[in-house]
Amino acid sequence: MPADSSLRWTPGRPSALVVACSDGRLQEATDAFLAGEFRITRYDRFYVPGGGGALASSGTDPQRAQQMCAECKYLVDLHAVRRVIVLFHGPSAEGRIEAMCADYRRKLPWANLTELRARQEADAADLLGRRREWASEAGVLLYRCEVDATGGLAFVNLDPDSALGSDKQMRGARN
Repeated sequence: MPADSSLRWTPGRPSALVVACSDGRLQEATDAFLAGEFRITRYDRFYVPGGGGALASSGTDPQRAQQMCAECKYLVDLHAVRRVIVLFHGPSAEGRIEAMCADYRRKLPWANLTELRARQEADAADLLGRRREWASEAGVLLYRCEVDATGGLAFVNLDPDSALGSDKQMRGARN
C-alpha cells in the first residue's frame, strides 16, 4: 500500500504524554478536553484499561501497577516529555455506578459510588507522591472524567494545587 503523502511523521518531542483509559467511549471527549484546556492536539498516548488507576498500586495486582509505571516512565524518558496528564474516569457524585471504570470494577467489585470516587482520589494523591517513579522530572496533572446520570461528561481537577488550563502558569505541573 503506498504511503499517504498527506500524513507525515514530524521530528521533535510531543507536548505531553496522556495516560488515559482505553475505553473508546471517552476518546473524543478526551481529545476535546485536551485541545480546549491545554491547546494540545499532538501528544503521546498511553491508553490502558484503568488510565491513571492502572499506575496505582491499590487493588490485588501490584505487579501490574509496577509494570504500567515502568512503561509510562519509559515513554516519558524516551521522548523527553515535560508534562504528563493523567486521567481517571467514573461516575460523578450524582452519576450511576455503571459508569465505573472497568479496571476499578475489577479492583473493587463491591464498591459503591462514594467508595469508588474516594479510592480514585486516594490513588491520585498516591501517584502525586510517587510521581518521580513513573513520570521522572515531568510535571504531572491529574483529572477525572466524570459521567453524570444523563451521560454528560465533565473533567474535574483531582489536584487542587495545580493550575487548570493552558492559559494559566504551569505552577501546577508538579515536579
